[in-house]
Amino acid sequence: MLVKQAANVIELIEFFARHQRPATMAEISDMLNWPRSSTFNLVGTLVEKGYLYEPRGRGGYYPSPRWMSTIHIIAEADPLPPQLMEASASIRDRTGETTAIGHAIGTDVIFLHVCESDQPIRYFAQIGTRVPVHASSAGRAILSHFSRQERNAIYRRIVFTHYSQTTPMNIDAVEAELEEARIRGFHQSNSEFIADLAGVAIPLLIDHRRLSLVVAGPTSRCLARRAEIASIMLDEIRQRGLGANPARGLPP
Repeated sequence: MLVKQAANVIELIEFFARHQRPATMAEISDMLNWPRSSTFNLVGTLVEKGYLYEPRGRGGYYPSPRWMSTIHIIAEADPLPPQLMEASASIRDRTGETTAIGHAIGTDVIFLHVCESDQPIRYFAQIGTRVPVHASSAGRAILSHFSRQERNAIYRRIVFTHYSQTTPMNIDAVEAELEEARIRGFHQSNSEFIADLAGVAIPLLIDHRRLSLVVAGPTSRCLARRAEIASIMLDEIRQRGLGANPARGLPP
């Protein structure tokens, strides 16, 4: 279910992130294809609450620093461990590929932190990127945290969309992937959700949070390197005392 008013607030913030300059109500309305009345009501509300302001009189509206201060307070209350952030950056540097930290949200995984590769051709991801829990290495690493009964509850909500020829299209296929990962020692993917993208993921249980650490990049660079990438990931995890999830069959 999508709440239009809430979605419009997010769309407005993303609009400013792209354009990085003040905009008048008319510009916002035209560029987002919103009715003038809806634009006036939303912008007026955010101005009243202190989240938008006019840097120059009648020069257009822009997000105020209140967004940053509010988000900082929220982030400080539930931070990711610094060792995990350091591991993510180091893995990105050692593998040369985009590295992310994921957390389950419904039938998807959302990225809480991203260290993007600086390669010209790379996996482009950002904080907030979502991938299907069943059709990605990041997702199946999350699933491995759960009992079969818990997974069954998730499976009942999944729509098994056919993204590619390698997408797992039923529960048995997902469970087979989980068992292969348990034996192999890491989760992997090959173009299941995004064409020509290979991924490697490790489940992490940190402060009671079921997380996954994932590296992804073009199949041309990563498909044959998945075992090597997994070894680098596990090495960084062990160095920082984070520990994988041995209860699910991955190396401690």
